[in-house]
Amino acid sequence: MSDADDASLDKPSLEKHGEAEKHAEPKKYTSAELENMSKDELFELGTNLDGVDVAFRRDRWAVKGTRAEKRAERSVAFWFALAGLAGLAFGLIYVFWPKDAKGNGIATGWEYAGIDDPGYLMYTVYTPLLGLTLGLAVLSIGIGAVVYTKKFIPEEVSIQDRHDGGSSEVDKKTVVAVLGDSLTTSTIGRRKLIIGSGLFGVGAVGTMAILPFLGAMIKNPWKGGDKAALWVSGWTPDYPGQTIYLRYDTGRPHDIVLVRPEDLDAGSMMTVFPFKEAHRNDEHALFEELRGIRNAVMLIRLRTKDAEGAIKRRGQESFNYGDYFAYSKICTHLGCPTSLFEQQTNKILCPCHQSQFLATEYGKPIFGPAARALPQLPLTVIKEKGPDGKVEEFLVAASDFHESLGPAFWERKTT
Repeated sequence: MSDADDASLDKPSLEKHGEAEKHAEPKKYTSAELENMSKDELFELGTNLDGVDVAFRRDRWAVKGTRAEKRAERSVAFWFALAGLAGLAFGLIYVFWPKDAKGNGIATGWEYAGIDDPGYLMYTVYTPLLGLTLGLAVLSIGIGAVVYTKKFIPEEVSIQDRHDGGSSEVDKKTVVAVLGDSLTTSTIGRRKLIIGSGLFGVGAVGTMAILPFLGAMIKNPWKGGDKAALWVSGWTPDYPGQTIYLRYDTGRPHDIVLVRPEDLDAGSMMTVFPFKEAHRNDEHALFEELRGIRNAVMLIRLRTKDAEGAIKRRGQESFNYGDYFAYSKICTHLGCPTSLFEQQTNKILCPCHQSQFLATEYGKPIFGPAARALPQLPLTVIKEKGPDGKVEEFLVAASDFHESLGPAFWERKTT
């Protein structure tokens, strides 16, 4: 070979030649030519056009229909079927779990049951069973997919060059062929047992996923008229003149600790809940008072100077008791708990979306997405004997809230 030949094959020339080959225009195929190609020919053409080199491919089952293959198919079907059964069990437990197993009004599934109530065991296992069936269904779907991949998808090593550009008609045709080949080589088309169990499992899990969403829409919020859920709370009297106390939550529903005016220092805040004397020995009712979604109230003792300069809403000038102001803890934006009180500025803060309300101006929103003031609970005190027999003052609600609690809705009665 001459020096001139050597020069023509130097490294830069070879690299340039390789780049030219890489960007060479592919052969043009007519629609008729593509239609006349077999599936295998289209698959091979597609891999070549995509720069894919199938370096190694081996079928998992060279001999079809063996006992080992049938066992593998049954193992995959077992996991999919188990997912379906777990999803079905979730749905049945969610919808049909007994709420009143012994006819005594004690809810054993969706509602609270005390430790001494009949049906307490059914109540305690309800949520764990939902978690168990949900977890088992999702886990089984995953295991079934992994087992199928390992048992039936061919072993393959492919290498592909990256390239830019849009898809031509040839690419579109060959992609369909490549996907069809993947479907064929996966052998899923002839795995009727796996297809049936897979559809059962995925369908049950899908239904299970939407049940909680649908379940939240079943209850009619207007049922009960003026006593419908949107209009009442634990602060709503059961009869005219009923005394509703302010109480702490100690973590035990039957542990009743009432709030006295001297319990808070100036500039401090605590969360309080309603207590009705008629519920003293009713653990279920006591629990509902503490966990009712609209029952939490922020009791704030302002500094005397701040309380004297507070701006009050028209018609609600007497709602505070001295330095004490009480506001619903449920944010009027999306119902998050307004859990924070900034002592120096008297701002009430909602940590979810940063709405701010001014405690010294009838809970008026001053920042963030909330557009409605926090409803204010009217306060007063009564004198009666405490646990030690001494006459003490206790904070009570002077009346129910005058506004609807929580986020705004079209039918609310006040603004």
